[in-house]
Amino acid sequence: MAIQVCMGGYGPPTTTHSRAVKMIGERLISQFGKEVDVKYVWNVMDFGYKAEEVLWMSERGILTLAYQSTSYLTGRVPELEFADLPFLFESLAQARAAMDGKLGAYLSRKIEERIPGYRVLGYFENGYRHVSNRLRPVRAPADMQGLRIRSLPSQMHARTYELLGAVPLIMDLKPAIAAIKAGEIDAQENPLANTVDYGAHQFHRYHTLTGHSYLSRGIYCNRAAFESWPPALQTAMTSAVNEAIAAQRELAVREEEIASKAIEDAGGEIVELTPGERAAFVRAVKPLHDEARARFGDAYALL
Repeated sequence: MAIQVCMGGYGPPTTTHSRAVKMIGERLISQFGKEVDVKYVWNVMDFGYKAEEVLWMSERGILTLAYQSTSYLTGRVPELEFADLPFLFESLAQARAAMDGKLGAYLSRKIEERIPGYRVLGYFENGYRHVSNRLRPVRAPADMQGLRIRSLPSQMHARTYELLGAVPLIMDLKPAIAAIKAGEIDAQENPLANTVDYGAHQFHRYHTLTGHSYLSRGIYCNRAAFESWPPALQTAMTSAVNEAIAAQRELAVREEEIASKAIEDAGGEIVELTPGERAAFVRAVKPLHDEARARFGDAYALL
């Protein structure tokens, strides 16, 4: 009987993450043929679920493999709050090296210790996040004052926006998109590609390249399923994920360029911060790093 592998996420087939999942499946099929039965659930939200629910689906084995931003697990794995710190990395290269290296290994170990149902296979790139809003250009923390902004379910994210003067509203993706379209919230933050994929650029004129947060989407495999497979399939899955991660990151860079043009074509304004303007944002959130050095001092050495 074929080994069933069901992989899922929360975006259409065209996103970089969905395309990377498809690469994983195709790699397995090319190696094992009819010995594996690969299925895809591109967007669980199409079936009435919340985006965050891919987590329990993979933990319980409904999905063999799923991806989700690590921010969604900070309540269960406090160490992941370190990865949510604003302005943690100086460059894309540094962020990738950290997540592929000691920091990623540390976070994976903590996730698996606290959630035994997972085997963490790596990290897709969600990339640098930027602020968009419907009210005004943002060039300084003062411009964030009073903006109602959608926040991921992480206290580190929420406190970041509070320190910048905004009003964070923790919301799952689907209700957040509805609230943006209805004008019930003023702002959101995402990589440009996500902003376009979710249609927020049709409602937000102002986009500031704050790059305030680099996020990764963990790739969570159901541990019981993974450990039940023959060693050859385990090795192939691990190898396929690593190849897909590299490909997804390159796709993500190109998608950001495409999204930037889409925003401008929709009449949006893209603000690039000067070094001095960026430094003002960094100063505003310094208290979070001061606290983090007390809580996660050893983690800084893993960057």
